[in-house]
Amino acid sequence: MEVRGELLIGAQCTAGTGPGFRSFDPARRQEIEPEFRAATLADAERACALASAAFLAFRQTGAALRAAFLETIATNIEAAAEPIVARVMAETGLPEARCRGELARTTGQLRLFARVVRDGHHLDARIDPALPDRTPPRADIRMVQQPVGPVVVFGASNFPLAFSVAGGDTASALAAGCPVIVKGHNAHPGTSELVGRAIQSAVAQHQLPEGTFSLLFDDGFAIGSALVADPRVQAVGFTGSRRGGMALVAIAQARPSPIPVYAEMSSINPVILLPVALEKRAEQIGAAYAASSMLGAGQFCTNPGLLLAIDGPDLNRFVQSALAALAAAAPPVMLTPGIHDAYRKGVQRLSQSAGVDALLAGEADDGIVCNPALFETDAESFTANPALAEEVFGSAALLVRCRDAAQLQAVVGSLEGQLTIAIHADDDDIDLAGQLMPLAESKAGRILFNGFGTGVEVCDAMVHGGPFPSTSDGRTTSVGSLAIARFLRPVCYQDVPPALLPDALRDENPAGVPRMMNGQHKGGR
Repeated sequence: MEVRGELLIGAQCTAGTGPGFRSFDPARRQEIEPEFRAATLADAERACALASAAFLAFRQTGAALRAAFLETIATNIEAAAEPIVARVMAETGLPEARCRGELARTTGQLRLFARVVRDGHHLDARIDPALPDRTPPRADIRMVQQPVGPVVVFGASNFPLAFSVAGGDTASALAAGCPVIVKGHNAHPGTSELVGRAIQSAVAQHQLPEGTFSLLFDDGFAIGSALVADPRVQAVGFTGSRRGGMALVAIAQARPSPIPVYAEMSSINPVILLPVALEKRAEQIGAAYAASSMLGAGQFCTNPGLLLAIDGPDLNRFVQSALAALAAAAPPVMLTPGIHDAYRKGVQRLSQSAGVDALLAGEADDGIVCNPALFETDAESFTANPALAEEVFGSAALLVRCRDAAQLQAVVGSLEGQLTIAIHADDDDIDLAGQLMPLAESKAGRILFNGFGTGVEVCDAMVHGGPFPSTSDGRTTSVGSLAIARFLRPVCYQDVPPALLPDALRDENPAGVPRMMNGQHKGGR
C-alpha cells in the first residue's frame, strides 16, 4: 500500500485540484512526498450527496453486518500496519513503540464498537404495551435509538490514528449507522490516506453504499466549514483547540437547522496534591508527574498542566524531585512547527505573567523539541488572572501554592470544566479528599486518585469529556462505548403496526436485543 496523495470520495480515489501541500517530518525537519492537493467545494458537495444517499440503506444494516464491517476495518488496518507505522513515524516524529501502540488502540476500539453493536444495549429499546382496560386507556408505546444521519469527523493533530480517520469518532458513528465524512488533518495526510483506504476497502468488501465513507483534505478552513454547514450533515466530531471547536459550533448553530458539534477542546487537568500524600511520598509523586508531563512531549489533551497544593516543606520536596526528573529527560520532538511555536508562546506568556516565578523555563532551541517548563504562583495571583488557567499544549505546568485547605477548595471551585482531575491522597487525607469530591465531580469528566490523566483506557466505563470548555457538551464522551450515544436519537412508536416496527421493538425480537418492558429489564436472547 502506497501513499498517492489522493482524496477518497465514496468509492473513488482522486487527486484534489485545490492548493497543494506536503506533510512535514519534524525529526528530520523536511517535507515528505507526495504532494497532496486540497478538496474543492464541489468535492465536499459530492461527499455530502453520497453520504446522504447512503444513509437510508446503511442505517438499516443489521447488527451482524455492521459489526463485521467494523472488524474488517480493523483487520485491514492491521494488514497494512507496516506502511502505516512507517508513515506515522515520518509525519509525527513519534517513536515506533508509540505508533504501534496507537495502531493497536485504534483497531481495539473498532472491535469494541463491533461488540457494542452485537450486544444491542446502545439501542435502549423500551416497550410499554397497550393497556386497553385502563381508564384512560394506554396506547402501545415503544422506543428505540436511531442513527442521526451523516457525520463529519475532523482528524486530530496529536493522535494520527486513534483520534483521526478510523478513530473513536468515526468508529462510534459507523457503529451507530451513520455514514462518515472525515476532514483529514494536514499534519499527517499520508497516514490518513492509508487508513482511509482500509475503510474504503471494507466498504467495498461488505457491499455497503459507497457514500458510507469519504476522506477530504483542506488547505485552510473552507472545506471543513462547508461540510459543517451542509444541511445533509447531522452531527460533527472534533478534537482540537478551543478556538477551532467554537468556530465549528458557531457554524453549526447558525444553520437553519442547527446540529450538535461534539468538540473536545481545552483542559489543564488539575493535579491536587494532599498533605499526607506529600509527606509520605513527595519524591515519588514528583518523578511520576515529570514522566506524565513529558509523555508524548505533553501533547495530550489530558496532560497535567496545573498542580494545586497547600504550601509547605513537603511541597518543596515534590518540586525538587519534579525538577530533577524534568531536567534529566531528553527533550522530545513536537508534532509540528505550528504546535511548537504555540508552545513557546504559551511558555513565554506564563514567564511574563505577574506573580509567576519560573522554576524551569523551557529554554528556546533551534529545532522543534519540547523543553519542559514548570512555573509557580500563589492562589491569590492565580484566581486574579484567568489567563493563568489557559492551556499550554506541551510539557508545561503551573504550580499554585495555597495557604490552607479552605483556599485549596476555593481554587478548585474557581476552575473551568476539565477532562480530568487527579487527587493524590493517603488514607489520612480522606476527609479532605471527601470535601473536594463534590467540587471535582462538578468540574471534570474523570476523577482519578494517585495517578495522572495521561493514558485513557478504551472501555465501557471510560468518560473522555467534561464540562465546558473541555468539551462543547459535557454530557458526552469521545472514548469508550458510551461515545456511540452522540450519534443516536430516540424515536417513539405509538400503535405502529407490528410489521412496520424496527426489529428491536418487535415482540419476537429476532435480534435478541436487550429491552426494558413494563419498567423491567429483559436480557434479550
